[in-house]
Amino acid sequence: MRKFLVILDDSRECLNAMRFAAMRAAKTGAGVQILSVIPPEEFNHWIGVGEIMRQEARERIEAHFEVFAKWMRDRQGIDPELVIREGEAVPEILDQVQADDAIGVLVLGASDEKGGPGPLVSQLSRNAGSLPVPVTIVPGQLSKERLESIT
Repeated sequence: MRKFLVILDDSRECLNAMRFAAMRAAKTGAGVQILSVIPPEEFNHWIGVGEIMRQEARERIEAHFEVFAKWMRDRQGIDPELVIREGEAVPEILDQVQADDAIGVLVLGASDEKGGPGPLVSQLSRNAGSLPVPVTIVPGQLSKERLESIT
């Protein structure tokens, strides 16, 4: 089954990317894989402290994921899977796309802030021609109604 890969982070635009991925997956018979990347700088402490911080980061991600997963299951009939990786975001996203042949589309949320669309969109769009899958960029300011009409 084809999957939409969507990135879970703390950005506001993440919400619309999640919605879009779930709606498209529901309408096309696909699945959703949610990837969250823990940056390495969070663990540059003593080994014991770093392990505690790593576990806390995973628990925070899992709680955040459950909010989206419940909405996807209840509203779209999609049961998403969670993947957590540690490292720099862009290389980890690309590694995940390479690791799972079922991923057919990478879905990113674009910020509507004046500073640009966000670091992931900026970095990945520069290399879009060499990516192994299409990238869908979902504007962060789209309403739920507009998302429903385009999916």
